[in-house]
Amino acid sequence: MDSLFLELFISLLLGILIGEISSTGEVVYAVNSGGPAHTDLNGVHYQADKLTVGTSSDFGKSLSIGRVAPADQILYQTERYHFSNFGYNIPIKENGDYVLILKFCEVYFQAPRLKVFDVAVNQHTVIKGLDIYERVGRGVGHDEYIPFRVNNNQLLIDGETVPFGGSVYVEFLKGYYDNPKINAVLVMKGTLEDVPKLPPLPRPGEDNEDEDDEEESKEDKPKKQRKLSGPKAINPYANDESSMLIPIAVAIAVFLPTLFCLCKL
Repeated sequence: MDSLFLELFISLLLGILIGEISSTGEVVYAVNSGGPAHTDLNGVHYQADKLTVGTSSDFGKSLSIGRVAPADQILYQTERYHFSNFGYNIPIKENGDYVLILKFCEVYFQAPRLKVFDVAVNQHTVIKGLDIYERVGRGVGHDEYIPFRVNNNQLLIDGETVPFGGSVYVEFLKGYYDNPKINAVLVMKGTLEDVPKLPPLPRPGEDNEDEDDEEESKEDKPKKQRKLSGPKAINPYANDESSMLIPIAVAIAVFLPTLFCLCKL
């Protein structure tokens, strides 16, 4: 128990230091797909997944998930997938702005174009051709944010009005490449600014900055002059003064006729 408390405290401290913890909006629905109940570092309580459609898996527990604090990696290590379409029905009781957050992590495939699928909300496609590995690679958390609005029994999403009967049905659609899946589902009341977000991905080449600096420092160092074998060659023009007399002779040749002409005037 003491070790678990210490681990949670360290994860909380790390989350604060790296900016993963932020204020959140009102939680309407949260489920840890394929996994147990969990309260994350933002205070969001995810219920255990009780969906009977599809298959739950904790295969991702063998991985350390990138972009995610250790205490919250369970949200990306467990998942639910199915050989066909499946989804979650989420009741929405009040008008207002909402954000659907879908949490993904590729824990199995190690190349792109092996798992690609669509996501729809009330039969309206909101994500087309999602390839998690292509987006972030293997073992890295990836969240999709889908804002929508409920207004007088209408659901406004992606600038369109779609059917709404008191709930939103988030559906993961089977495609040509393997099976659809989801790691966690969260709906919050508010706007995108009210939603906690994952830290940004490292920029390309960021991991190699130290190596680049070392290469640049090597290039900045002056190169040593190559030593030649044998005695230094004598410069044949070093003691030749004839090259200095030529301009003087030309100046005298020009000056004397000019002086002669002036004397006759």
